[in-house]
Amino acid sequence: MPTPVNMPALGESVSEGTVTQWLKKEGESVEVDEPLLEVSTDKVDTEIPSPVAGVLSQILVAEDETVEVGAQIAVIGEAGEAPTEGGAPAVETVEEPPAQEAPAPAPAPAPEPAPAPQPAPRAEPEPQPQPAPAAAAPAETRRSREDITPPVDVETVSATGAATGTGAAKAETEAETEAGGGGEAYVTPLVRKLAAEQGVDLSTVKGSGVGGRIRKQDVQEAARQQQEQRAATAAQPAPPTAAPQPRPVVPDTTLRGRTEQMTRLRQTIAEQMVESQQISAQLTQVIEVDITRVARLREQAAEQFRAREGVELTFLPFFALATIEALKTHPKLNAVIDSAKKEVTYHSVENLGISIDTERGMLAPVIKDAGDLNLGGLARKIVDLTDRAHNGGLSPDELSGGTFTLVDAGADGALFQTPIINQPQVGILATGAVVKRPVVVDDPQLGEVIAVRSVAYLALSYDHRLIDGADAARFMNSVKERLEEGAFEAELG
Repeated sequence: MPTPVNMPALGESVSEGTVTQWLKKEGESVEVDEPLLEVSTDKVDTEIPSPVAGVLSQILVAEDETVEVGAQIAVIGEAGEAPTEGGAPAVETVEEPPAQEAPAPAPAPAPEPAPAPQPAPRAEPEPQPQPAPAAAAPAETRRSREDITPPVDVETVSATGAATGTGAAKAETEAETEAGGGGEAYVTPLVRKLAAEQGVDLSTVKGSGVGGRIRKQDVQEAARQQQEQRAATAAQPAPPTAAPQPRPVVPDTTLRGRTEQMTRLRQTIAEQMVESQQISAQLTQVIEVDITRVARLREQAAEQFRAREGVELTFLPFFALATIEALKTHPKLNAVIDSAKKEVTYHSVENLGISIDTERGMLAPVIKDAGDLNLGGLARKIVDLTDRAHNGGLSPDELSGGTFTLVDAGADGALFQTPIINQPQVGILATGAVVKRPVVVDDPQLGEVIAVRSVAYLALSYDHRLIDGADAARFMNSVKERLEEGAFEAELG
C-alpha cells in the first residue's frame, strides 16, 4: 500500500522547508530510515529519512521548491509494485502489448512474392524492407504511449531493453555521469552556489553522495584543502631580495561585481537583528580582565586535559563557566520580557547559546542545562556543537531555547565588539582576543610594577528595559573576579 511522505516539523517557529536535493530517484528502492532527500530551512539543513521500506514511486516536490510543513512531498510504494529502476513501470505496462504485436511484420511475407520469380540473387536484399514496417509499428506505439505517459528518456528505454545502439550508448554515458564521471546532473543550485562562493572547481571534486553526487560537505572539504594549500604556499620563505616585498593582493573574484539573492539564513539573521534593535533598549558595557592565571593553568593542564576529555582546552570553556556561575547569582541577566503582558520571567535553568561563525552565516546552538556541567563537559559540548554547525549536523531543537548567549569575538582576532541581543533574551556577552601586553600591577613586595600579562576585553550588551548599568556592572565584576582568581584546579583534576 502506498505510503505518503510529508514535510516534517523542522523545529520551533519553522513553518516551511525547501527541497535542496533528492538523494533517491523515482523507481529506486529505499530502506527504513535511509536518507531520502535534503531539506533547507532558515535555521538548518537536514536529511529526511524514509519512513518505510519500498520503492520511491513518485516525487511530488521538485528541487529548490519550498512547501509548508505537513505538505506531501513524495509517495513510497511496496517493493513488489515497481522495479528498482526509475520510470520502468510506466514503460512496461504500455510497451509490452506493442512488443507482442511486433509480429505485425508478419505481413512482411507479402514481399516474399518478389523472391518467387527468383530471377537473380538480388531478391535476397528484399527482406530489408522488413525494418520499415517494424519502424512503423513502434511509431504508432509511441503515439499511443505519449497519450498516456510523458516521453520516455534514454535511461528509461535502456531499462526496458528497447534502446537502439545510439540510445544505449547515450544511456551508458549517462550511467557514467551518475557514477561521478561528469557530475553536472547531480550538482544542486545550493551546492553550485557554495562552490562559486568558495572558489571551488566542481570538476575537481569527488562526490561522496549517492551515485557519486557532489554534496555541500564535499565542497566545504575542497575549500578547506585549498585554504591549507594557499596557507602553506604563503608560509614558504620568499627568495632573498634587496628589499622586502609586500604580500601580493589576491582579489576575491567569487563575489566582486556580483548581484545575488540573499540566502534564507542571511534573510533570517537580518530580520532578527533589526527586530532586536527595535524591541530592546540596548546598551553595551566593556571591561578588561587579567586572565594570566587562567593562561598559565591552561598551558600546564593542556596535555592531560586532551588525554582525558578528548578535546583541546581553549579559553572559551573558562569564559563559559564564569558566565554561567554569574547568571546563577545575577538572575536578571537570565530572563525574558513579555512586552504584551508587561511581565518578566526569570529562568530556573541556564541554557547557554554559543555563537558560531559558519560558511552559511552565524548560528547560535544551545547547550541545554549548561549550569549542570563542569569545565570538561562544557569544553566537549562546545567542540561538538561547533563541529556539527560547520558540517550541517545540528538539529532544529539545538538552535532554540537559549536563555543567554556567549560570543567568542576573539576567535577572529577582535579585541571586542558590541553584540546584538538574541531575542527574547535580555543579555549577550562577547569575549575578545586574549593578548599579552605590559600593564601596571600592584606587587605586595615591590609595589606598582610593570609586568607582561594576558588580558582580554569582555563586552556585555543588555536590555535597559530590565537591566540598569549597575546591574550589568555587578554581573561583569562577578565574571571578572572568577577569571582573575583562576581557581580552576579542581575543575581540571
